[in-house]
Amino acid sequence: MHRWRIGDVTITRIVELEATGGSRFILPDATPEAVLPLRWLQPHFVDERGRLRMSVHALVVDTPAQRIVVDTCIGNDKERSIPAWSKLHGPFLDDLTAAGCPRDSINTVVCTHLHVDHVGWNTMLVNDRWVPTFPKARYLMGRTELAYWQSRQEEDDHHRSFVDSVRPVLDAGLVDLLDADHRVCEELRLVSTPGHTPGHVSVHIASRGEEALISGDFLHHPCQMAILDLRSTADHDPARAARTRRGVFDMLVGTETLLIGTHFATPSAGRVVRDGDAFALVL
Repeated sequence: MHRWRIGDVTITRIVELEATGGSRFILPDATPEAVLPLRWLQPHFVDERGRLRMSVHALVVDTPAQRIVVDTCIGNDKERSIPAWSKLHGPFLDDLTAAGCPRDSINTVVCTHLHVDHVGWNTMLVNDRWVPTFPKARYLMGRTELAYWQSRQEEDDHHRSFVDSVRPVLDAGLVDLLDADHRVCEELRLVSTPGHTPGHVSVHIASRGEEALISGDFLHHPCQMAILDLRSTADHDPARAARTRRGVFDMLVGTETLLIGTHFATPSAGRVVRDGDAFALVL
């Protein structure tokens, strides 16, 4: 568990999975030859063999008035095509409780986008039915994002996750549809970061002069800060995703804003600095 303090806001990381290697399916061009010369990635984000270290985690944001979960990982009991993500029986909810954030204390769930590894714990399996994991929360989803996933016909993991992790909270009347620049509360607002998905958002936190940005998937790994056109196979619009990454890095460079990567391995956060024609993460 990692915690960060941003003014009056506390951000707690709850890890579902963390792994070294096995990520070429999402970042096929992040080869050892490409990443080993980037010495600043070691040891936290790349091992000595050039294998990427990555994480799937949720972030609990405690403001003075709300307890918010940003993205809800993969979830238990869900059939997926990626073996390491299928039919999990992990301790995520116990870990959430151990961190002092039991599920019935959550007021709000923010979905940066509706990919399979960001919505899984929206629901849980109870008596063979998918029911909302956080029944006292409002689930916030982008209007553009939801419309896109409702229109898709492909029978894939994203369709399965829509059926078991998105539709049940819609049917329960727990979803609020938002524009991409919505302010959730005084300390937290959404930032439009499209490309990975049509309605992708990141989450900006500001309190008492301190700031943080939770990435979502506008980037998956810090190597994309150094290799700006390094694509993700999951990007809906790779060219727009690359423009978004550069735009966000240009905005953050030279500031004290803490960038918290939704898939960054431990320690998961740092500050953006310029590194030649590209960027790097300083812990």
